Amino acid sequence: MVEIKKKSVIPIYGFGAVWALYCLIFPLFRTWHLIVLVCIAVLAYIVLSRIFLGTVELIEVPVAPERSGDDKIDAMLSEGERAVGEMRTLREAIPGETVRLKLDEIISVTNSIFKKLLIEPNVYPQVKRFADFYLPTTIKLLHTYDRFGKSGSDGVHITGTLEQIDSAFDNILTSYKKFYDSLFANQALDIETDIGVLETILKRDGLL
Repeated sequence: MVEIKKKSVIPIYGFGAVWALYCLIFPLFRTWHLIVLVCIAVLAYIVLSRIFLGTVELIEVPVAPERSGDDKIDAMLSEGERAVGEMRTLREAIPGETVRLKLDEIISVTNSIFKKLLIEPNVYPQVKRFADFYLPTTIKLLHTYDRFGKSGSDGVHITGTLEQIDSAFDNILTSYKKFYDSLFANQALDIETDIGVLETILKRDGLL
């Protein structure tokens, strides 16, 4: 967030008002008349500036997305950002707090999946499958839910479809979480191997 200070326009109006009133009431035949006018107008501007300090606005400065330097990985990261942005837009348009909470979790897990790709590019094949098959279907369901929800009707087909998609969101969230966890499988296996090797060495040296 960046603070942007905006000065009040009142001191400027005050400066102009003093100038106009002085010209109406007092003469401006001599140089010193003009000097007095300028001094009074400047004094009014200074006083009003101290009274009316203006406003301070907080503006959010967009942060450039992190990139790996690998064109293939970065293209996938961009696709993920686009998909997450689309889901967030649809989430705001969908009524119902319960559904929104589910979508918040789905979006959060999706973000985590692509952050994992940024940190560990070796999970690219899994994340590509996620982006090619899972994400498009999820976004399609979101569009359908949004469209049916705005239809203004409570017919059997509309209501039934909305309930089906709502239930599907639960399954999607569970699947997304499992998929994210699966991205740590190799890392967990490596740690398990390291622990086994360490224990073997400690036993050989009589320390365990």
